[in-house]
Amino acid sequence: MMNGSFLCVVFSIFFLQTTGQTGKSNPLPATGHRHVVIAHRGDHTVLPENTLLAYQQGIDDGVDYVEVDLRTARDGILVVMHNETVDRMTNGKGAIRDLDYATIRGLEIRDAVHNQAVRVPSFQEVLALCSHKVNIYLDFKEADPGLTYAMIKKAGMEKHIVVYANSLEQITAWGKVAPAMPIITSIPDEIKDSAGIAAFLDRYPIVGVDGSIGQYGTDIYSLFRQRHIAVWLDVQQKDEGPATWEKALAEKVQGMQSDHPAALVEYLKKEGVR
Repeated sequence: MMNGSFLCVVFSIFFLQTTGQTGKSNPLPATGHRHVVIAHRGDHTVLPENTLLAYQQGIDDGVDYVEVDLRTARDGILVVMHNETVDRMTNGKGAIRDLDYATIRGLEIRDAVHNQAVRVPSFQEVLALCSHKVNIYLDFKEADPGLTYAMIKKAGMEKHIVVYANSLEQITAWGKVAPAMPIITSIPDEIKDSAGIAAFLDRYPIVGVDGSIGQYGTDIYSLFRQRHIAVWLDVQQKDEGPATWEKALAEKVQGMQSDHPAALVEYLKKEGVR
């Protein structure tokens, strides 16, 4: 029979793996899974990226997070699109910041699977879709933290969102508006060693980092573990598949952002690490 101390240790390890608890006041959202799967732009290799259809498919796939790219229309409405312009995804042209929401809403995104036109979603619509179903990995492209957080609170999603900060200024801004919001970011390119990363972590209150396979050495991974920093690698690439995922798992990361979330979920289950 296992003694109480051993069970306590086992439970603590499982809690860290499944919730991403960092020991700070802003833990990562609970997932209930040992390894986090993030659907990059939703399940966008199946359905148009960053649409409600792609996010619903990610939910159906059983992912832990859907990645949501946030931008602001000219009239202040928050919309979801990866690019600065609507040119690539829609039948229109122009920068999102220069177009009113009504104009953006009138544009069409072609869904070849169902042979239909779909619309650019607002952030409010995405929040409503994801509520009580999946967490959001919020790629904070161009928006106001105060307005964004007010919408998150109204939707009751405060404990189900991680903000990916694209700049140090965004980390600082979110710290002022919502200190408890968990922040993930990239380690700046100029920081190459564990000492530099330690200094960065001392200054900026993040709970996780992204990165690519092979980016971090064993000393840096050791530092991340000491600081309870989650590592979610970006594995989306042209030849993404089991060989890619095997390499990521070998680095003992806590999660992956994928272009093939359904297949990754099944792979992790098969490997017994889901």
